[in-house]
Amino acid sequence: QVPLVESGGGLVQAGGSLRLSCAAPGIIRAVVSMAWYRQTPGKQREFVARFTNSGSTDYADSVKGRFTISKDNAKGTLYLQMDSLKPEDSAVYYCNGRTVSGTHFWGQGTQVTVSS
Repeated sequence: QVPLVESGGGLVQAGGSLRLSCAAPGIIRAVVSMAWYRQTPGKQREFVARFTNSGSTDYADSVKGRFTISKDNAKGTLYLQMDSLKPEDSAVYYCNGRTVSGTHFWGQGTQVTVSS
């Protein structure tokens, strides 16, 4: 059973918006942080945004002011609202959960494609 399941990816024009969701009902309360990463072919997976259990958020410089991470514990879901999308935001986006012991959980990824 996959503990994290992403959805919401798709094709959008530059300047448009998408909202990604990560269903994590089994682990969202058991992890110390949840985050979004992204990866393009031939490149390493890169950090996008993080939401910690203390309520703090952190963003990569490349998405600050455009992306917003949020979490709904009652629904067991992590979100990433992506506005003012750019072609360089195109990637497979992955949801991540990290436990206090350092164990990482990953989803299967959802493709985001931004056309110019």
